[in-house]
Amino acid sequence: KRCGQEEKMGGFTSRSRWRSAFQVRPRNPRGLGALPAPAAMASPAVSPDSSSHEALSSVNSAPACSPTSDSENLSPDELELLAKLEEQNRLLEADSKSMRSMNGSRRNSGSSLVSSSSASSNLSHLEEDTWILWGRIVNEWDEWRKKKEKLLKELIRKGIPHHFRAIVWQLLCSATDMPVKNQYSELLKMSSPCEKLIRRDIARTYPEHEFFKGQDSLGQEVLFNVMKAYSLVDREVGYCQGSAFIVGLLLMQMPEEEAFCVFVRLMQEYRLRELFKPSMAELGLCIYQFEYMLQEQLPELNIHFRSQSFLTSMYASSWFLTLFLTTFPLPVATRVFDIFMYEGLEIVFRVGMALLQFNQAELVQLDMEGMSQYFQKVIPHQFDSCPDKLILRAFQVKYNPKKMKSRLEKEYAAIKNKEMEEQIEIKRLRTENRLLKQRIETLEKVS
Repeated sequence: KRCGQEEKMGGFTSRSRWRSAFQVRPRNPRGLGALPAPAAMASPAVSPDSSSHEALSSVNSAPACSPTSDSENLSPDELELLAKLEEQNRLLEADSKSMRSMNGSRRNSGSSLVSSSSASSNLSHLEEDTWILWGRIVNEWDEWRKKKEKLLKELIRKGIPHHFRAIVWQLLCSATDMPVKNQYSELLKMSSPCEKLIRRDIARTYPEHEFFKGQDSLGQEVLFNVMKAYSLVDREVGYCQGSAFIVGLLLMQMPEEEAFCVFVRLMQEYRLRELFKPSMAELGLCIYQFEYMLQEQLPELNIHFRSQSFLTSMYASSWFLTLFLTTFPLPVATRVFDIFMYEGLEIVFRVGMALLQFNQAELVQLDMEGMSQYFQKVIPHQFDSCPDKLILRAFQVKYNPKKMKSRLEKEYAAIKNKEMEEQIEIKRLRTENRLLKQRIETLEKVS
């Protein structure tokens, strides 16, 4: 049954074919990378790129509104490469007919992006250049991370092409060849105390996405497997609602064993484990840090939120726990996730603050109920046509990592310690009060 389901998924017809398609091979003598041409490459499991704009992003990258915060530090050759990609992409974006023709959430990698368009030749050149470039990046990964880090960062901010996301995400978080991968099949044979909770929640994870629709779908089956396996590897965290959205996105890109390894690495190295611990102390810290940024950079909006008792946790908690996967449509959220894989939680702070900057004028006019509706219905779809506008604004946000790490973490720890001391004192006083009441009742009975 499972094999039959996999065959129906188009490009992801078998795991062996998927792995061979993404295998990092030695460079060829011309140094152009060893990945196959686009038409010959098997598609990953399920594409989240369901909008026409993400089709543009998947062949790379951003139009003129893309961020170039580090461009001044790039070499002339690297700047020329970025400019070439951007110019070709502008030609594509100008052809609205081409963009309308790019639809479907699971394009076969060999299908034409444009059926008949004046930009088709430019598109093919762009696609070819992008495949050569990212094929070179994958095959020369260590060199790019060490010697071309700034250019790599710029390219990731512009969006990793869809067909390269699986391998690039694994490389970014060093999740290839992890020992825990060998434990995966054995973990699935064990039982977890979190199984009922996981079963209940997976039906709520991407309920409209074709891969996860239906109780017997392959998506729900593999999502359950990964969440169960992690709950056994990390019993302190077990299972936390919200983490399934992150795993679900990984499963849209790669088989379950690889998704499991990436998720383990994200939990270990990207602060996610601290976010998902039962106490959720790290979430409290993130909210405290975000409130500081809000007070410093948008004081008028901060005062309005306070006057309406509109707490930061009411709208920002899901941003940190699901990395905007429950906020934006998948094409936009995946672009943010690309950057998260390279730069960590900083992008959540930046994107969150950028959203508030874009919408401050409207939000200050609304009451608490109006703001709640605005966050749910308006904000999620503001950047469907140009995620790069959001990314550009995000990297214009003032963010001081040293202040966030040293000063604000210490302040928050001091506040929590004081609260804990107060709670201990309150508990002591309550106990003392109870004992006094018992003593008074005893004395009254004697008298």
